[in-house]
Formats: sequence, C-alpha cells, structure tokens
Amino acid sequence: MAMDIMHDERVRSVEWKDLCDLTRADVIHELFISAPWLILSLVLAHYGWWFFALGASFMFFLCGLRQVHNAFHYAIGISKRAHEYFMFLLSIIMLGSMHAVQFNHLRHHRYCMDEEDVEARSARMKWWQAILFGPKFPFLLHKTALQLGSRRLRRWVIAELIANVVWIYLVLFVWDIAALQYHVIVMLIANCLTAFFAVWTVHYDCDRTHFIARTIRGRLKSLLTYNMFYHIEHHLFPKVPTRRLQILAKRLDEVAPELQKMQVF
Repeated sequence: MAMDIMHDERVRSVEWKDLCDLTRADVIHELFISAPWLILSLVLAHYGWWFFALGASFMFFLCGLRQVHNAFHYAIGISKRAHEYFMFLLSIIMLGSMHAVQFNHLRHHRYCMDEEDVEARSARMKWWQAILFGPKFPFLLHKTALQLGSRRLRRWVIAELIANVVWIYLVLFVWDIAALQYHVIVMLIANCLTAFFAVWTVHYDCDRTHFIARTIRGRLKSLLTYNMFYHIEHHLFPKVPTRRLQILAKRLDEVAPELQKMQVF
C-alpha cells in the first residue's frame, strides 16, 4: 500500500501536538529568520564582494524556504490570513508565487511521488537530470496551480505574479541599484535549482511505502541547514513547525529507528 508508513502504529503512537505550541519569541524568530541573511547579502553585493554575497544569498534562500514551508502548513503561529499575506511578501522577495508552490506542496503530501505529484517529479531522476530539469520546474508548479487550483487560489497566484513583474521591472529598468539587481538575478537562479536542492536531495532513491523521504542526524547538520532536512519527520507530521523537528526526530528514533537510515548527507 502506498505510504503505509503513515499508518504504522509505532509512528501513530508518537506524541507531536505539544510541539506545535510556539511562544511569542518563537513566532518573531520565524518571521524574521531570513532577514539577517538578506541584509548581509545586499550589503556584500553593494560593496562588490560577490563571492561572499552568494553565500549569504544561499543562506537567505534556505531560510526563506523554511519560512514558506511553515507557511504552507500554517505553522508559524500567526493567523491564517497573516500566513497568506506572509506568503505574498515572500513571493516578491524570493520571486514566483508561493501560493502556487503551496498548492503543489500540499498535493505532494497527498500523492507523495505518485504521477499526480508534480513537486516530486525530479526525485525520480538522476542528480544531474534534476539540475537540468530545474528551469522547467517553477513553470510546471505555476501551470499546475493555475489549471487545477480553485478560483481563490488562482487570484492569489495571479496577484503574486503581477507583483513579481512590477518588482522585477522596477529593479532592472527603473532603479539603478546594483545590489537589488544582483538579488533578483540570484533569486531567479535559485528558483531554477530548487528541483535539485529542495526536492531531489530529500527524496532520491526513496520509495512510496516505508522510506518515503530522507532525514539528517547530528546537531551540526541541523544547525547548518536550519532543520530543513528533517524531511521524513515533516511528511509524517506536517503540522509540526520546522524548529521542533529535531525533537520530533528523537521521538521517532525511539519507536522507528530504521527511518534514520535514509539520510540526505
């Protein structure tokens, strides 16, 4: 049976609801976790330190993915409406429609690596194929959302894409600010690499029954990746905020230790 691990009695016995409670400090941290990296990348780009700016931009995009990932599941600790506007803001900063990505991501949870799962299409490829597939990936996500999404979803997607066009036009053709031009170009490239970094890395060589996703172990790995690679934990308990996945991983290890066998790195 597909995704039988979701019905495993050992997994179902794990306590998780207490991990969803966030303090005010937790919420503030989640809302601004990417801001220091964004500011640092823009400052470094302003002074022409491009190599270091790229490193900061990579970390910004990683933290941004963490933020939108939590927003997709309304797990930041703010109201549902605030989550929607937060995704709209990140759509402009990171480029693309985060509501379109959310639509495909929730389908990914429902149809994990099935034919209906557009998000995980690169997971069935070789690593180099996933990289080459990258530029097509954002287009497929937006196309699928517009074709299959509700009228409400389509309004969000169209509004975010229009905001993207306005933002990119102002940055590239109106404002003469090199740091912002750098940021837009890097975000375009980053979106073309998500099929590899955000999908392939956490699902390659996985199956649709037991080992449906990969994970990590170790404090240093967790720190460097901002908890973003505890992916089997996320699939099993998608409402648990990313900041609590390390705790969830320890609980899972006690009842289903084999799940840590498939690691990202």
